[in-house]
Amino acid sequence: MRQRAADAVEMMDLPDCDPTKLELTYRQFGLVNRLFSGWRQLYCRELRPLLSHDSETTLLDIGCGGGDLARQLALWSARDKLLLEVTGIDPDARAYSYSLRRPHHASVRFRQADSADMVREGRRFDVVISNHVIHHLQPADLAQLLADSQALARRISLHNDLRRNIAAYALFSLAALPFRGSFIRADGLTSIRRSYTPAELTAAAPPGWQVARHSPFHQVLMHGPDHPDG
Repeated sequence: MRQRAADAVEMMDLPDCDPTKLELTYRQFGLVNRLFSGWRQLYCRELRPLLSHDSETTLLDIGCGGGDLARQLALWSARDKLLLEVTGIDPDARAYSYSLRRPHHASVRFRQADSADMVREGRRFDVVISNHVIHHLQPADLAQLLADSQALARRISLHNDLRRNIAAYALFSLAALPFRGSFIRADGLTSIRRSYTPAELTAAAPPGWQVARHSPFHQVLMHGPDHPDG
């Protein structure tokens, strides 16, 4: 745990992984994210103040996987009677296929694409987010994602990710035991080993990005005018 396991590979990322386990993994992500990723707090603190009852706010979810977060954000904003249009993108055809097959709010759309595709198309969004994406990235790929995020976001970018420490590894090892038949536990532990410490992420991020502790096991890389380093 002292060094980032940057070259470790998660089983669900393998092109020939078990499709039944992959399907269940996508299905279980919704519960895992609600339990552990802290997006309800981020929605209330960072996103909801940007939303309006009268004008639509656009949000891009990069690397959306099975689309559970995109659907959840649309649900929360609809309950608050706030206008939010969510676009979830993922380059993996399997994730894209799964996201399309799940019921979702009319304000959510999915595409098989990555952030560079959005930049090439000249797209802009009020908010750009990702969840559990940046630990997958090598430094050059992280720099590209952040450059894309700045090009795409009019207002704020939030990249929520794991924070590597021994306590997170030990507790998730126990907490994930009920998630059987999927890649959740094994890949989750690999993800923690691949994740950045706050010091590592601060060193890897370009000027203008702020690393904020989000929970004992998560951190958020932020960019935007509402943050002191933005």
